[in-house]
Amino acid sequence: MFSLNRRHIRTRLTIYFVTVLAVILLVYSTAACFLLLQDLRSQLVRHAIQDLETVEGLLYFTPEGKLLLRDDYHNHPESKEVLERLVEVRSLKGEVLFRNERLGNRSLGDTLLPNEGVGGYSEREFVLSDGLRVALVSRRHSIDGYPTIIRVAYSQEPMWRHFRANLISLVLPLPVVLIIAGVGGYSLASRALRPIQVMARKAEQITIDRLHERLPVNPSDGETADLARVFNAVLVRLEEAFERLRRFTSDASHELRTPLAAIRSVGEVGLQRGSTAEDYRDVIGSMLEEVNKLTRLVDHLLIIARADAGDVQLNPTSFSAVDLVHECVALFEVLLEENGQSLHIDAPVDGMIHGDRLLLRQALVNVLHNAIKYTPRGGTITIRVQFGADQVVLEVEDTGPGIPEQHLSKVFDRFYRAEEGRSSSISGAGLGLAIVRWNVEAHGGSITAHSGKGRGCTFRITLPAAHSAVGGTSAMGAGHKPKNLASSVRDMAAVSPRGGV
Repeated sequence: MFSLNRRHIRTRLTIYFVTVLAVILLVYSTAACFLLLQDLRSQLVRHAIQDLETVEGLLYFTPEGKLLLRDDYHNHPESKEVLERLVEVRSLKGEVLFRNERLGNRSLGDTLLPNEGVGGYSEREFVLSDGLRVALVSRRHSIDGYPTIIRVAYSQEPMWRHFRANLISLVLPLPVVLIIAGVGGYSLASRALRPIQVMARKAEQITIDRLHERLPVNPSDGETADLARVFNAVLVRLEEAFERLRRFTSDASHELRTPLAAIRSVGEVGLQRGSTAEDYRDVIGSMLEEVNKLTRLVDHLLIIARADAGDVQLNPTSFSAVDLVHECVALFEVLLEENGQSLHIDAPVDGMIHGDRLLLRQALVNVLHNAIKYTPRGGTITIRVQFGADQVVLEVEDTGPGIPEQHLSKVFDRFYRAEEGRSSSISGAGLGLAIVRWNVEAHGGSITAHSGKGRGCTFRITLPAAHSAVGGTSAMGAGHKPKNLASSVRDMAAVSPRGGV
């Protein structure tokens, strides 16, 4: 009918359920038997006490001084045969004055117990000489002015017979009850776990090519439905991750293929038509330019890969926000001069930023280089530094063609480049702003872009401040030299201000 495999959850649940039920029933049966036995003993003692009171009124001394028990109060002769009591009367010196026929020569105790029957009824269990266990009640009573000890006892055998009958009626059904409970528990466990089995079979069918499929969710399944929803949420994240990985791999392959194809074509053309050292120098220069682009692309891919793997460790320090801006601007002085562009820094106050200086400088350099690339000749780039109670805001505004509204939410995606205006004629792999977003978010900050087609673009970087703004500085031009420019150039050696971001 069903298989019992201890590795199955439903089997373990059934065993646990049956075990708990068996323990509960055993505890209940034990408690019920104990209470029943106590009740039977109490009834037997109460009956003995009532009989003792009756016996007190039936005892009398004959003129010869012999103690007898009247039995003529019975309406029917057979009533005397119903009586099962054992009666013994002793003097306070321990002499036997009377024993009824049912007791015969047996004794209910040869010696008197201290204070036996004084002030009420004395109750105890007693074993006769023939092994009969009885419930014994005794009391002191004066018969015709003569003090005596009256003892009345009843056999406990009827009590034990009744107890055993009740015990059997309680214990015998237990195996049947446990078997029924086991079958029912197994069925209930199987029914409760059936949605999980359905989910398991469905999950087995979901492969890397079928990540769009989801596990069935039945709201009436309760916790199982919650589990299915959690797994579906995991599948959504996996699908998005694999889709990003596919897109990343495809875009990276495309970006890597372009400079490699250019190097190959330039090299083939140089071999076919090159004949002088000057021709070969031009060919090699063109090839080196493509190699530089390829190197920058590979560096960006490595940065993103390390960021995704969590291998990039932050080395936070506190440093001047305005000094950071000047360091970055100093790297682009030659490029700004060649493009005929002007750059203004609006920093009325200075303050401290808390973060990894190298990574934040790389982020600002990428944003600044992006602004320089898309600002036309003669245009203006403005960098604003603002401070709040616990944050620093860096804004880079250009006077380029701007970004259409439908592209603003995607400019920070990897390999994303708008097809209009800003990227139609400018090279780049579309990784620079993705790296900027990771750098900023790794510091607990945020970056947003604001623009409109034909009216420039503003990138706003918000970072945590080390403390409130201090001091004050006037606006500075692009030609300002930072105090530690040499170290800045060394740290930024891998960043070329002339290449695409």
